[in-house]
Amino acid sequence: MEVPVGLPSRKDSSALGTAAALPSESQPTPAKPVQVTVLEAQNLKSIKSDASVTLVRVEYNGAVLGDSCQTQVLPDGTANYNFTTSFECSPSGPNSLDSIVQKLVLLTVIEVHKEKKQKEKTVPLGQAVVDLLPLLQGQCSFKVLAPLYAVPASPLESVQLEAKGGLEVTVCTEEPLLSATQLSDGNLLSVTLEAAYSVPEAFAAAGPLQNFMACLQVPAAGEKEFPLLFMNGILKPAGEKEPLPRPKKWPLANIMAPGALSIPNSFIVGGPYEDEDGELNKREDMEFRIQAESTKRVVWDVERRCYLDPAAVVILQKRIAECRYWPVEVCRVSVGSPSKGKTSKSDKGDEDKQISFHGVAYVNMVPLLCPGVKQIRGAFRVFAYHSNEVFEKTKSQHSVFRDLRKLSLSKEGLWTPGIGSPLSSAVHSKIQKEDKITKDPTRRMSNLLKIPLPDAIAETENDTSLSLDGQQYIEAETFLVMEIKLDKALVPKRSREELTSRVSQMIPPRPPLPARTEGAKKAVEYYHNHVTSIAVAILSEYHELFGKQLPDRGAIDPQTLQEQKRQLNLELNRSGKYFAFKEQLKYAVVKIVREKYLKTTAFETQEQLQAFLSELYVYLVDQMHVALNQLLFEEAAPPAPPPRVTEDQLWLFAREAEVNKDYKLAALYHQQRVAQDQCNIQYRLDYGIFCLLLEERMKAQECFREALSLDPHHVQSLLLCGIVAVMLQHCEEAEIFFEDACCLEPSNVVAWTLSGLFYELQDNNIQAEMAFREAKKLLQAQLAKERSIPEAAEGEGWEKPISAADVKAPSPSPEERSPEGIPNGSADKLPETAEHAQDCTAPKEEATAPEAAPKAEESPAEQVHPRFQSSTSQDGQPAAPSPGSGLSQPPCTIFMKTVEFLMKVNAVQFVHRALAHELLNLQGGPSCAYYLTLAQTYLLKEDFSKCEECLCEAININYLNPNVWAQKGHLCYQKGNFHEAKECYERAIGFVEDAADMHFIYLRLGSIYLEEKEVRSKKEQRKGILPKVVDFRTQYGQAKQTYLLACKNSASCLTWLGVGIACYRLEEMVEAEDALSEANALNNTNAEVWGYLALICLQGGREREAEQCYKYSVKLGLRNDALLREIRAAQHRLGFGDPAL
Repeated sequence: MEVPVGLPSRKDSSALGTAAALPSESQPTPAKPVQVTVLEAQNLKSIKSDASVTLVRVEYNGAVLGDSCQTQVLPDGTANYNFTTSFECSPSGPNSLDSIVQKLVLLTVIEVHKEKKQKEKTVPLGQAVVDLLPLLQGQCSFKVLAPLYAVPASPLESVQLEAKGGLEVTVCTEEPLLSATQLSDGNLLSVTLEAAYSVPEAFAAAGPLQNFMACLQVPAAGEKEFPLLFMNGILKPAGEKEPLPRPKKWPLANIMAPGALSIPNSFIVGGPYEDEDGELNKREDMEFRIQAESTKRVVWDVERRCYLDPAAVVILQKRIAECRYWPVEVCRVSVGSPSKGKTSKSDKGDEDKQISFHGVAYVNMVPLLCPGVKQIRGAFRVFAYHSNEVFEKTKSQHSVFRDLRKLSLSKEGLWTPGIGSPLSSAVHSKIQKEDKITKDPTRRMSNLLKIPLPDAIAETENDTSLSLDGQQYIEAETFLVMEIKLDKALVPKRSREELTSRVSQMIPPRPPLPARTEGAKKAVEYYHNHVTSIAVAILSEYHELFGKQLPDRGAIDPQTLQEQKRQLNLELNRSGKYFAFKEQLKYAVVKIVREKYLKTTAFETQEQLQAFLSELYVYLVDQMHVALNQLLFEEAAPPAPPPRVTEDQLWLFAREAEVNKDYKLAALYHQQRVAQDQCNIQYRLDYGIFCLLLEERMKAQECFREALSLDPHHVQSLLLCGIVAVMLQHCEEAEIFFEDACCLEPSNVVAWTLSGLFYELQDNNIQAEMAFREAKKLLQAQLAKERSIPEAAEGEGWEKPISAADVKAPSPSPEERSPEGIPNGSADKLPETAEHAQDCTAPKEEATAPEAAPKAEESPAEQVHPRFQSSTSQDGQPAAPSPGSGLSQPPCTIFMKTVEFLMKVNAVQFVHRALAHELLNLQGGPSCAYYLTLAQTYLLKEDFSKCEECLCEAININYLNPNVWAQKGHLCYQKGNFHEAKECYERAIGFVEDAADMHFIYLRLGSIYLEEKEVRSKKEQRKGILPKVVDFRTQYGQAKQTYLLACKNSASCLTWLGVGIACYRLEEMVEAEDALSEANALNNTNAEVWGYLALICLQGGREREAEQCYKYSVKLGLRNDALLREIRAAQHRLGFGDPAL
């Protein structure tokens, strides 16, 4: 291995190996022999057909372990060597554990020519290498067939990279090289340096020989550092790109068979730039990367490995946590031709000028501290090496290429054959003396660092010249592509099974209901059959006593019928048939109790028994009537009609009740949905989201956990459980929920973003950054996928959605459409920044796409309800529309996409943090979606002034967005400014595209039309002009039209009620009654519907119906005092309709 002068080599010193392999305080361990046996060679004839006598030479760590006996090659090309040799592995010797992981056993097959009266002539035929890594993976022995690569007979011969034969080799040790602790807690670090692209123009193939080098220093035990040095980079001219996949290479030098440099089954495969962990992975960098890969470049494709014992692993974690960036130094060394004799004093200056173009790349190692992450790969920009900058960013004070400039370029034969470099004799002698004096690697290391550099060198001049050369890296935009990989993750990631088990421990899965439906059905049928047979027997007994003929066409006097019943009971009791029938039914009743009611154990209290008997009695009597009806009538009783109200309608009714602040009624509707289908996860989630609206967090947690118990793998339930756990400050549970959600659905952008926000709350910035990076990467991939799909919506017969432009609805005047026509719009004040913005520590994130980019596909976990466009605010107002709905700009960052989800589920606590991140990451100012969401949060707090400021800013950004005008209308409606609210609603429904939540716009606009009596403009009020009286018929006609639009989109009791009221005011009594009947069918508990039905019946002279409708309205608690006064006035005027009259 190549090492700088001043650093101990692997052959002469094991200081670095010891530092990387063993803790500093560990006791010396005895040497362990490693035995290598070469059994036989195969297919030697394919390398050289006339090969007759061969031997095999075994080398390891620069030392020849021995040669085998000369063996005759058999006709089939095999040669049986059965040669065994060994070396000792010792932490204090040259062959340490680190040598085992880095060094290879080099096998050379040599042909022996025996000629008469001449000395034997040997010619190398082929070479093979054996990797000893299995010995550090817990194995004591292994057997391999090492590929044998041909050695070119001359430099002019073409290089053969394919294996022509093989060597069968076994490697064994008496005992494992690693202890159980080292095996379980140790690690293996692999660094692959692929290439440097877009190198400076000064890198020319012509001119003096050049060596391109790079070095990464890995922390070892104590304060020491272990350098991983990459040398002999190949400068390639502009042309074709490097092929993919291509094999990685061993860090070997002076090997005669180039094919043996390739690492078996280890390739550089590349991949999308967006998936890389380094720099230059944005979409805007793609063109530059593609061009740079075809220009002049330096290629290594070398992998170096380093064994880390448990102590070194701990130090590695600590160093990464202390400083996220690690320096990777690069330089160019000009190599002079080898000179004979001693180097003159005048040549020392030339030696020190060998190093040039000293640069450094900063590798962010923090991802390796994330759970489960074992490798990072990417492109890293190269900058000029400045000691102060490097120390500031990496806290590294040592530079292999600057502090120790004189490189031992030939000590271990690390240069290409024939290339040498003059060395300082003083340095050489110093190294040799220290090697002889002491075997202590630590002492030798300290002595080597004290070697005096030539006094002719001016430190500052050299630094300046190197910095000027390194500046060319910045001008050329040079970057390194490298990979750092660990055998085991530094931070283990909990497995999916473990997370599922933890969730199951917190929320046990609900046991499935026993499959008793068929048994219960059979038990009821069995009961029906017995009731039928007993009824037939009793009827026969009746006929025997009183005959079959009934007098007066079946009419029996009640007294006669009572007497016949008494006589029949007497006869049944006297004959014993009554008890026989009773015993006959007993078994059928027992089956119903067991199969239908699942009662198999005794009752604990008498009250429980009595309650159950009462319930059972009612059920048995009802089923007896069913059986008798089937017996006495030819046609069976019709089944009960299905309920007219569907689950979607119940959900809509609950939403309407939320808007009207009738939370008790909304809760009732949610409970009805859950009762209709207790196994439906979405019903429970909707109920829990409603509880979050009321800040009933414990009840919301119960709902979400019930949903999760139905399906432990439901990602949306996991996210909501995590959100509630954060609200309740159950941080450990929240972490499990979020981690399980990301594990179950790794492509969920919202899950990763919520995890990042949670880790940020816990001050775990490393985990937060990793989660945000993953979310950003996923969103970029989704947006790229959306752009790749051609837009083929036009001309394919898609049905145009219904919008306000397709119907006759009030539309704003042209003046209102201009930005100047904004009602009460003042944009002179900006809203306050979210209070959490200054606490955010995540790195700056650029927008992943322009605001007009198509919306990425939502994963199932991000969809709350198929019709859930937006939630409602706590004060009963419709929530701000989704930032990506209607004409609003779709969320183009991970935070706005997450805000959209959070607003749907009423998780306002997370919304503030996400908006704070969005504000920090915005380029060009906040977007319309940002102000729209921020306005929603202010409306939740009833901070009307700030809400209005945000809406004015949103209107200034995009005054054609219907969602902004809809939210402006909600604000004015809540403030009681109905005139301005009407203008905003009319503008919102006047656009071609609908707003996000048109249902509540129609409801509120219709109510304004109904309640508006007269309007006086502000200008008329100032001038004292008489108020303008509104044409009531026009107002009611507009109300009718608006409510009909609402009925067309999503009919409900309130929409039909509005139509009925408008028709009643227009004196269209038939249409009014039809509309009110529809409303009554959807909800027969609405007192206002019964009140208007009472008015219609009063107007139509239907006394009985009017009285009945009035009774229901009073019974249901009619709260509309104006309507109640109108009904009573009509009753007094007409003289009927009130039972009290």
